[in-house]
Order: sequence, then structure tokens, then C-alpha cells
Amino acid sequence: MAKLLNGDIQLKSVEGQGSVFTLYLPERLEPIPAAAPAAVAPQTVRPPAQTLVSKPPAASTPLFKSNEIHDDRHDLEQAEERLLLIIEDDAKFAKILFDMARERGFKGLIAGDGSAGLQLADQYHPNAIILDIGLPDLDGWKVMEKLKTNPETRHIPVHFISGQDASLEAMKMGAIGYITKPVTVHNLQEVFQKIEEILKHTEKSLLIVEDNETMRTSLCELLSGNDIRITAAASGEEAYRFLQEGSFDCVVLDLGLTDISGFDLLEKIKRDANLMALPIIVYTGKELTKDEELRLQKHAESIIIKGVKSPERLLDEVTLFLHRLEADLPHHLQKKIRMLHDKEDVFDKKIILVVDDDMRNVFALSSVLEGKGMEVLIAENGKEALDQLDAHPEINLVLMDIMMPEMNGYETMERIRSQAKFEKLPMIALTAKAMKGDRQKALDAGANDYLSKPIDIDKLLSLLRVWLY
Repeated sequence: MAKLLNGDIQLKSVEGQGSVFTLYLPERLEPIPAAAPAAVAPQTVRPPAQTLVSKPPAASTPLFKSNEIHDDRHDLEQAEERLLLIIEDDAKFAKILFDMARERGFKGLIAGDGSAGLQLADQYHPNAIILDIGLPDLDGWKVMEKLKTNPETRHIPVHFISGQDASLEAMKMGAIGYITKPVTVHNLQEVFQKIEEILKHTEKSLLIVEDNETMRTSLCELLSGNDIRITAAASGEEAYRFLQEGSFDCVVLDLGLTDISGFDLLEKIKRDANLMALPIIVYTGKELTKDEELRLQKHAESIIIKGVKSPERLLDEVTLFLHRLEADLPHHLQKKIRMLHDKEDVFDKKIILVVDDDMRNVFALSSVLEGKGMEVLIAENGKEALDQLDAHPEINLVLMDIMMPEMNGYETMERIRSQAKFEKLPMIALTAKAMKGDRQKALDAGANDYLSKPIDIDKLLSLLRVWLY
């Protein structure tokens, strides 16, 4: 907002004393004169490779106005033309990317904010997208999330270029690459080279590492298709040999291997400079400890625990990381993926009561739940929870913290269950005290399920799907 108003925002913070945010705004907002339309030419003169061509935007960085965007949207004639969408709010940097795209044989589209980027992606279905994170309306994370949940756009390769260093998060969302500003011309040439390699490589290559022969065969059948070549390995050593000898786009890895631990194989792969960017999906029946989960999260793009709906989730994740076009999948596999995503509908307009005395937890949970289309009501203790339920009998589910002042979660749930009208109201207990016997104690008090803090959002959403269905 400060940037939009030609202003600046500063922060001074002293540990133990507090923080001061200062917003500077001009007394009068002077209109920015419209820039003369720039002629788009396939050849541009650029600084040598060691020169910086982009830096993190300052408050004075020019933002796009609709009449300043000059791209190829009105000059798209042939269906086989390669099309690159650039979602970037720095007008000068977007122009540099556009010129480089034209030199490499792409037609280009430019969007100065996230909403415009999503609209162009949906309308033109570009071959690839370059995406900034710090956008003025929807940030890059929201844009990426919406692109990857839309069946029409989730296969499009997305490369991040951003002033923020968050490459791990981007790769876990299915990005093909990530570089941090400031960047050089050489960096940008590598970005375009990566995009071109992805677009040329139409047949995808998948390695499945599973020691159980029946499960291995089942996974090959589940993930097969005309656009994919599958190699199966029965051991960790065999898998690593395949990786050294061939080229793969994604790995599905079981942890319970006969020769070496799946954890050790994963770390060995990620230590190899030639393999460290390879997306790896851990697909296991092993019940993970918190330490094991943290160990996996450092290296794996996705962790799926084998269960009732896990094959559909695996298919969905593999399709995402291989950038497979959903329409090219066999009809029965398309149906599986759509059924999986339709589960998000169960969240729409549901009312969730969050009972917790820690406002940081409340804020974090509210952000996630409201982002999924749910309405959130808040109570800071057990008494307020009972009052909220009396005032809002339409509440669909309760998330109940255990350790609270006045009336703890156990007592509150017992009081709720004692009322006939709330006999079947779903309640999920949340506690930081993950002691032996806590789960049973929570269930005895009336909880339907139990989660220990810090809350794993994926597990929470899975439980919500079960109890809201």
C-alpha cells in the first residue's frame, strides 16, 4: 500500500522493548506521467552477464498501469506458437523478461498483479509462467496455489523469480525452479533454458522405489500412461544406480527398503549435486515420529501415508510434479483426481468454533480455515465456548484446546456432550502436552479425534474432511 501511494514504510525494532513502524506518505499524490509506448523488438542491447539486471523493488519502483502493458496478447495467430506468461509488478524487469522471451522464440504476456496473471493463465493457457512473489494484490504463493488447484492450469510449468528466499516452499508446490533477486543476465538465461528443457521433454520419466513386488506392480499400473515412462526399483542400491545411469523427472520412494533405509537413500540423493533438484514423493505405510517427519520435510517434496485415499493423493502429486496435462490422462485417472479435489467442497461455508487462549494459535488456524472457505468463531476459554454454542447452534465442528484457564478443554467437552443437542457435534482436541494416555483421556471427555501441537495443517484438514463429511 505504501508503494502504491508513492510512500515508504520503515521498521525499527529493539528486542525486549518493542517495534515502531513508520509510514511516510507524500502530502500530495502527484500523477505519474504515462510512459511512451515501447516498441517491442526481438533484439535488445543488454549489459554484460556480470551486471545486475534486477534488484529487490524499492518503494519508488514503477508499477504497471493498464495502458503501460505492451505484450503479444493481440498478436497471437498460430496455435503452435510458444507462449510465456510473466507475472511481475516491476515494469522494467518485466520488460527485460519479455525481450528475452521474444529472443528465444516465445510470444509473451505480461501481468502486473496476481489477479491479472490468473485471468491470463485461464484465458490463454500459456506454455510456461515466470512468477514473482511480492505482487500488489494476490501474492505469488496464492497465485501458485490457485494455478495448481485448477485442472486447466496445474500442468503449466512455473518458475519463481523473487526477492524472497523461499525455494523449498516453491519446489514443494510444484515449481520447476526458483532464483532470488538480484539476478544477472546469466541467471535469466538459465531460467529460460530450464523452461525450454521442460517443454521439449514431452515424455516424462518416473522412478518408483518399492521393495514389495505386489505394491510395486500396483503403483506402476496406477501411474502409467502414454506420456510417462516408469522404471521400478526393488532396493535402494538399485534405485541409486538407475538415478546415476538415467534421467528422471520424479521419484516415488517407500521408506521400508530391505537394504538401506529410505531416509538414508533420500539424503544420499539430495547430497548429489546432479540430483538435488529432483522432486521426491515419499509414499510409505510407516507411522512417522515427529523427528522422522522433520527429517523428511527437509528433503521430500511431499509425504503421503498409505491409507484409504492415498493412491488418489499419490496420483495427484505425481501428476503435479511431472506437469502432466490432466486431459491426457486415461479417463478413470482423471476421475480419481477430480474426486480428490472435489473434497474441498466439504469445507465451503462450514462454521468452525476455535477454542484457544493463545491468540497466535487462533490467528494461525483462522487464516488456514478461512482460506478454505470456512467461517471461524472464536472463544478464549471454556465458558466462552459454551456461550458461543448457545448463541450459534449451527456450528459444524469445534477445535478444542486442552490447556486453558478457568475451564480446561476436558471439562468443557464434558459439559458440551452433556447437552443432548450437541451429542453428535464433532470435536477435535488440540494439546501441546503430547503425553501417553492424553488421546484416550480426550476421547473419554467427548472428543471425536485428537491432534498434538504444533498442528500439522495437512493432518488437521484431513481430520476436518472426515468429520465434516
